Amino acid sequence: MTYRKRWTPLHAARAVVGSAWCIVLAAVALSLEHPLLLVAVLGAVLAAAALAQVPGTVLRALAWALPFGLAIVLVNAVVVRDGLTVIVRGWTLPWMGALDITLEATVYGLVLALRALIVIAIFALHSAAVDPDELLRAFRRVSFRSALTATLATRLVPMLARDARRLRDAQRCRPGEPASRVALVRAVATGALDRAVDVAATLEVRGYGAPGAQPRRSGRPWSRHDLAFLASTAGLAVLGLGAWLGGWDPFEAYPLTRAPVDGSVLLLSLALLACVLLPFADRRGVGG
Repeated sequence: MTYRKRWTPLHAARAVVGSAWCIVLAAVALSLEHPLLLVAVLGAVLAAAALAQVPGTVLRALAWALPFGLAIVLVNAVVVRDGLTVIVRGWTLPWMGALDITLEATVYGLVLALRALIVIAIFALHSAAVDPDELLRAFRRVSFRSALTATLATRLVPMLARDARRLRDAQRCRPGEPASRVALVRAVATGALDRAVDVAATLEVRGYGAPGAQPRRSGRPWSRHDLAFLASTAGLAVLGLGAWLGGWDPFEAYPLTRAPVDGSVLLLSLALLACVLLPFADRRGVGG
């Protein structure tokens, strides 16, 4: 959990709206292939993180994800044999035979890696700027028990990890061979079941599930920030569908890489930037 309350438009919007905005933004990133469009989306995400006052969280997530991106580039360059421009010829691997690396496969690996990094950055922003408790409270209207289960799971996972570390440390203090991983998992699972029984008993004593115990719907009115991020979400969805279905993204990876930068690409880049950043322009009513 990296969420920290900040006085920004994204924090002021409803959790459901902020979550939908992040999900649609990630879907738009996955629908694009042109490098300039992806760079525009990445720049918009980093600017949104700065405006949401959580740039450190997003940058740390990107730093951790860089090795993953490099692995994507390497795997795509080695595995994919499409493309006409050979940049490495003659390597022979025992399990793959002759290995030719093409420029097109390398470039498309970079595109895939950039898309993955953008999605990771978006969900780091989601984790830092969207209140998870409010999001779970919103879903309890659909299924109260499912929301409670998700809440308890997110709260108990760190506790179970601490239990596992303590058991492992205790085993190191004992003579002889340490217990196997299976035994450790069994002990942690047993503790989790005991805790679940205790929590269930506590909830039963407090009247959980009794008639009238269901939460009432909140009367919180929709704010200007909710409407702004909803409009941004709709705009992003239109731009993503247009790029995916309407041919607004002129990128071609194989057999020769083509990434023309024309007026439509520049216009789409500016539209994406504006759609992501405009909801942050109105800071009235954010609190603080």
